Amino acid sequence: MDLVLVLVLILTCLLLLSHWKWSSKRGKLPPGPTPLPIIGNIHQINVKNVHQSFTNFSKIYGPVFTLYLGMKPTVVLYGYEAIKEALIGHGEEFNGRARIPIFDMVLKGGVAFSNGKAWKETRHFSFTTLRKLGMGQRSIENHIQEEARFLVEELKKTNGSPYDPTFILACVPCNVVCSIIFQNRFEYKDQDFVSLLEKLNENAKILSTLWVQVCNIFHVLIDYCPGNHNTLYKNFTCLQNYLLTKIKEHEKSLDVTNPRDFIDYFLIKEMQENRNPQSIYTRENLIGMLTDMFVGGTETIKAN
Repeated sequence: MDLVLVLVLILTCLLLLSHWKWSSKRGKLPPGPTPLPIIGNIHQINVKNVHQSFTNFSKIYGPVFTLYLGMKPTVVLYGYEAIKEALIGHGEEFNGRARIPIFDMVLKGGVAFSNGKAWKETRHFSFTTLRKLGMGQRSIENHIQEEARFLVEELKKTNGSPYDPTFILACVPCNVVCSIIFQNRFEYKDQDFVSLLEKLNENAKILSTLWVQVCNIFHVLIDYCPGNHNTLYKNFTCLQNYLLTKIKEHEKSLDVTNPRDFIDYFLIKEMQENRNPQSIYTRENLIGMLTDMFVGGTETIKAN
């Protein structure tokens, strides 16, 4: 009985300490609903209609309010004016990226989830290189038109019969991206290509599941619990291994006087800065950048 009493007292003290820490932090943050220990405000959010929950909060606390997702405070900007003021009026303060545990597990480096100086340098290199490769110019338009012709030929094969075009519509932007980073496209029935797109599609579904959102809130679950986040990791690992194979192929055929694609430009820059210990031009960062482009240029376009 004494042991139970001691445990109850310890738990009570921990909860009071947690509440005190939260209260001190909340004083520096925008107003919001009072969180509960451990779960925060999750119980006040309708997971089937999150937008309506945020609308209700904004009516009480204004267009900028704080929610606790688990023990993590999250400042919510609600409405066009609040978002415009933050991203345009205070762009420098808001250009950072929040840590998302599920992506920390699978992505090391890249543009999408990096921060600070590394993010600025990586972003600058990416934009500069993509412009050299034709982004926003006639040459990239030629790649798109060429891929559109392949799409039309593939659709002709259906002879007007009912057909689900979801897969080949995903192939089109993916092949345009591949022409930039690999300097080659894939046939729509290429087994490596099909396998990669299937894994990307599966990952998109996994990322939208409730379990992954729970893992992002209570990230200790990622390391110690089974779940579909492990499938996500496996799929991303397959993609990154494929990208690493492509990088090694480029290393063998690299001509520093005649870069062919994004990988070549990066490898040349890596050689130029190989003595700089702070350099962003590492193999890990290259794989992260290629993953960002492969996923961002395929799954997000397909979703639209």
